[in-house]
Amino acid sequence: MTGNPRPTRGDYVVWRQATTRWADDDVYGHMNNARYFELIDTAVNVHLAEAVGGDIRQLPAIGVVAEVSCRYFREVGYPEPIDMGLVVDHIGNSSVVYRIGLFQGDGDEAAAEGRFVHVYIDNESRSVVQIPQQIRDAVSPLRR
Repeated sequence: MTGNPRPTRGDYVVWRQATTRWADDDVYGHMNNARYFELIDTAVNVHLAEAVGGDIRQLPAIGVVAEVSCRYFREVGYPEPIDMGLVVDHIGNSSVVYRIGLFQGDGDEAAAEGRFVHVYIDNESRSVVQIPQQIRDAVSPLRR
């Protein structure tokens, strides 16, 4: 592989764990690509909900996904759980860029890494707005 080095557990700040299910695996015997994106989305939004102490969908400004991608390094699948590491690469005026490492087993190298970009919009008008202070407070500690 060329380009960015394979991420390790030390690259992330906070952690979540997800249970894998039989239905996560596809006909090839490994986790289906769509499930990776569900895990990436969940890692970010669970952190935000816990950090603000409530339903982030009810805030005056909400984060909508502007970009999501995933780099795959090795197969994962049922039945072992997935450890999800989260770090923030950039906090802008109206957007936050996250990286989410997915790990399975005791190894130090990521099985996959997602990139996830939230852009904040007004919950009613849907126009782009500044990141709410409570969200900024929730994501600032995740910078490395």
